[in-house]
Amino acid sequence: MRSKLIVWLIEWLSRLPLWVNQHLGVLFGWVLYHFSNRERDTARVNIKLCFPQLTTAQQEQMLRLNLIESARTLFELPAHWRRGVRYVDELLQLGEGAELPEQMLRQRRGLIFLTPHLGAWELGAHYIARLAPTTILYRPPREPALEHIITRGRAQSGARPVPTSPSGVKALYQALHRHEIVGILPDQQPRHASKSAGVFAPFFDIPALTMVLVNRLVRQTGAAVLYTYVERLPAASGYRMHFFSAPDGVDDPDPVVAATALNQGVEACVRRCPLQYQWSYRRFSVRPDGGRSPYKR
Repeated sequence: MRSKLIVWLIEWLSRLPLWVNQHLGVLFGWVLYHFSNRERDTARVNIKLCFPQLTTAQQEQMLRLNLIESARTLFELPAHWRRGVRYVDELLQLGEGAELPEQMLRQRRGLIFLTPHLGAWELGAHYIARLAPTTILYRPPREPALEHIITRGRAQSGARPVPTSPSGVKALYQALHRHEIVGILPDQQPRHASKSAGVFAPFFDIPALTMVLVNRLVRQTGAAVLYTYVERLPAASGYRMHFFSAPDGVDDPDPVVAATALNQGVEACVRRCPLQYQWSYRRFSVRPDGGRSPYKR
């Protein structure tokens, strides 16, 4: 019953105009801000940690606006998964660095797109998958009914979704050796710290457990790296996709140096559009030396 309800709700939301979904997001964001919930509490902790220079009032204002943007993302997702490529083309425009992807692809050495959880991040796959064959890494959701919807939605432009498993990682290496595109969400926290999973590196000056996968892919395949994010434009007027070269160091043999560079690229994107970042994600839940999570009361 739960699965059927989720599928029905996604189908219904996917048929609504963008401005309606965004207004629903405003309403739901207001609810998130005014009533106690995990998303609000987590985002409040993250904003306090990452923006200590702001006053308490400024942090609360940022929190309120961020929850609205996060809710807009939530209500927009069904259309991004279900409405197809034409819907995306009508809404998506290219912004800064639009020439970079094709320049990198002409080098014939594979291309890794790093897309933080920022703005309408699901839309990016629809664009890059039409530049070249694309393999996208994803973490399977806890709700089984969502996995088929998400993978089918991400594949509608031709992308190949693969899970965060040994076979999925192997598929990334194979794609890059074929000089294709790989898409990764670089700000997902690994499950544990290890040489093969993640190391601690600063993110907004706070130690954050950071994946080493990107460094390993670059070092073993020689792939190029680009950051991208999709900015939500005002008044339901669409989205703008930006591209940036990766900071020096993502290919460094020292995994901590490489992870630091990886986080610098994510932070640079977030600082351009901080209200649209997914601050409700528990990015700092694993602490060095087994320290206490800042999200525990």
